Amino acid sequence: PLHSTEIVPTAALPATAMDTRVPPVPMDPAAAAKSRRDRHDPEEMEGLFSRMLSRTRNVLPDPPVSVDGRLFALLPHDSVDSISRLPDVLLGNIVSRLPVKEAARTAVLSRRWRGVWRSTPLVLVDSHILPEDAGTAVARADARRITSAVSRILAAHPGPFRCVHLTSCYMEEFNGLLRRWLQILADKGIEELILVNRPMPLGCLLHSTFFLPSTFLGMTTLTCLYLGLWKFPDTASVKRATFFPNLRELGLCTVLMESKDLDFILDRSPVLETLCVESNIFKLGLRLVSQSIRCVKIILSFFEEIAVVDTPCLERLILSGGWTKDGVCTKVKIGHAPKLHSLGYLDSENHVLEFGNTVIKGWDKGEPKHHGAKCEDPGFGCALWSPQLCQDDPDCPQMLSKC
Repeated sequence: PLHSTEIVPTAALPATAMDTRVPPVPMDPAAAAKSRRDRHDPEEMEGLFSRMLSRTRNVLPDPPVSVDGRLFALLPHDSVDSISRLPDVLLGNIVSRLPVKEAARTAVLSRRWRGVWRSTPLVLVDSHILPEDAGTAVARADARRITSAVSRILAAHPGPFRCVHLTSCYMEEFNGLLRRWLQILADKGIEELILVNRPMPLGCLLHSTFFLPSTFLGMTTLTCLYLGLWKFPDTASVKRATFFPNLRELGLCTVLMESKDLDFILDRSPVLETLCVESNIFKLGLRLVSQSIRCVKIILSFFEEIAVVDTPCLERLILSGGWTKDGVCTKVKIGHAPKLHSLGYLDSENHVLEFGNTVIKGWDKGEPKHHGAKCEDPGFGCALWSPQLCQDDPDCPQMLSKC
């Protein structure tokens, strides 16, 4: 139950989860006072939340545009504007590679450019609207300005929306606005959506009655969806006709949900290829039956059981930095997975591995047959990797970090 969940103290987080380069997330006076009433030190809570955001950001896909590139142009010798003479499709290609502020500003270059931005599929990354020195620490005043700018952009652009990254807003302050945003995204054909909340103090995520609006469950055009720091909506009340016919990549980062909710979205994603679950707080069970899934990443999470039942295309099952509770190990059961070639990181203290009716024991104890921390092919066609190996083998992190 939600009310019995405890916040994990900073000292209890695995060393691999730490990223002290990320500055603390500002906590306003009201949130700091509430944190003290709950007997939590505001500075420690800011640091903990900062590290959670850092881990989530490491998992998120990179935006298709960047603010790091320098924009400049040289005047032609003949003073002829050759770029504006390019076909519409090429002008749209140019605009689609610009951050949203620069892309929208192209409309004032000349009459030729006036309609290019509106006719180009939208790419919106809200962090690109921030001041250049804002970094990861987004103050609430900045976040509110971003919220207003996002609303104007979503309303001004007719669609379709190619890619929208919303990671800088405190959405619990704008519940009604978030619902409108999600409806606009659904109506205008959103393809890639990255939606990360900033609940502060952190306990708000556990005890709040604010759930992610279920509007996103109707986005049939989605090809990529990443959610961070949300309470998943109750799927028991969602229409059974909900369907994600185009969803190929799904990421769930610190999302409070039950196993039935995870099953709900997986069962309705017939072309899903990549699944990433990062820092889930509650114990989950995962049952994989998919004709399309190729890669599954479970990062800093506790699963009671991971059952690979029927996955003819699965190639990689990555379990990184997992944790257990009360001495309960994660049972990893491999059924039909003929293409599975990489499975790790596995730790005999945290994982029990079964292939069919066979329980694998001692695979990380250094028996000659298993070559120490790596079992090249223990009779079922894939390599097993343990944390010990990844300290010694430089190829291991590269193999297991990305799908």
